[in-house]
Amino acid sequence: MTKILYIALKYDYGDPKRGFGFEHYNFYDSLVNMGNEVVYFPFDEAMINYGKEKMNELLLETARKENPDLCFFFLFGDEIKKETVKKISSEFLTFNWFADDHWRFYNFSRHWASCFTWAGTTDSEAPEKYNRIGIKNVIKTQWACNHFIYKPLGGEKRHDVSFVGQPHGNRPQIIEKLRKAGINVKCWGKGWPAGRISQDEMIKIFSESRINLNLTKSSKDNLIKSSAKIFLSGRSLKINPPKTWIDNFRSMQAKKREQIKGRTFEIPGCGGFMITGKADNIGEYYKENEEIVLYKNTEDLINKIKYYLKAEKEREEIAEKGYKRTLKEHTYEKRFQDIFRAIGVSGYSDL
Repeated sequence: MTKILYIALKYDYGDPKRGFGFEHYNFYDSLVNMGNEVVYFPFDEAMINYGKEKMNELLLETARKENPDLCFFFLFGDEIKKETVKKISSEFLTFNWFADDHWRFYNFSRHWASCFTWAGTTDSEAPEKYNRIGIKNVIKTQWACNHFIYKPLGGEKRHDVSFVGQPHGNRPQIIEKLRKAGINVKCWGKGWPAGRISQDEMIKIFSESRINLNLTKSSKDNLIKSSAKIFLSGRSLKINPPKTWIDNFRSMQAKKREQIKGRTFEIPGCGGFMITGKADNIGEYYKENEEIVLYKNTEDLINKIKYYLKAEKEREEIAEKGYKRTLKEHTYEKRFQDIFRAIGVSGYSDL
C-alpha cells in the first residue's frame, strides 16, 4: 500500500466556520478511497492550534516519523515556509498541485515550484513558462471530479436552470439578463439571497436541474481595486515590497484568461446537463454539443437555454455522454494515477 503524507487546507479557505473545503472533499477523499494509506496534515488546523512556526516544525517531524512514499502538497499561500519544503524535498519525494497558474504563476507559483521534486499545473501555457525560467519538474494536469462523492442521484427535475457559485465578476449581470428574458434561474452560494448550501445539497441540485450553468467569468475587479492589489497586501493593507509590483501587475493582467474549474467536471460527473462558458483548452476534455454545451455571450446563452429546455431528449443524451466521458477520463483517481506513475511513486509504476 502506498503511503502518502497529504499536506493541504482542511477547511474552506482555512476557516472552520465555513466547513470542509474543496481540497478536503476532492483531493483528500479521493486519495483515501483510492486505497492509499493517507497521513493527513491539515496545515490550517495546525496553524490555528499551534501557530505558523510550530506548525512548520510539526510538518517536518511528521514527514520524518511517517517516512511516506510521497508528500503531496496543495499550497494556499506562504503558510508553509520554503525552507521547510526544501528540507522535506531533500529527504522525500514531493509534489505540489499549483492551482490558478493562469494568474498566480507570476506572483506565486514560479517562486515555489523549484522547492518541490515535482509540480503540477492546470494551465496549458504554464509548462512553457516554467521551462523558460529553468524549472523542468512540471506536469500538466487538470481539475476533475471526485466520483466517490459526485454521483447521479436520479429523481425528478425540480429546477429549470441552476447556478451554484459566488456572484463574482459579471455573474450578477448575466443572471439578471436571463431573468429578464423570462428564464427561471435559481442561484446558490455565498452572496446570493439563497445563501450557501452543503456539499450534499449541491450534488442534489446538479442532478435535479434540467440545465446547470457554469459561468466562467469570475474575476472582474474594477480598475481601482485591481490596481490597489498591485501595491497593497490583502486586508492588512500593508505595502507590498517594490520588487513584487511587476509580478503583481502581470498576475492582474493574466486574470483576463478564462480557466477551467472543478465545476466543469463535477456537473457532468453527477449526470447533469451543463452549459458553460469557454475556457482554456476545454475542447481537449469534452466534445462541444455532444458532451457539454458552450456559450459565446449572454445572448447566445439565453438562446441555448430556451432551446435545451424544450429539447429534452437531446439534453439527456448530451448529459449521459458527458457523464460517461467524465467517469472514463476525468476523475481525480485517474488524474492522480497518471501523476504518480509519471513521477515514480511506489505502487503506481505498473498501472
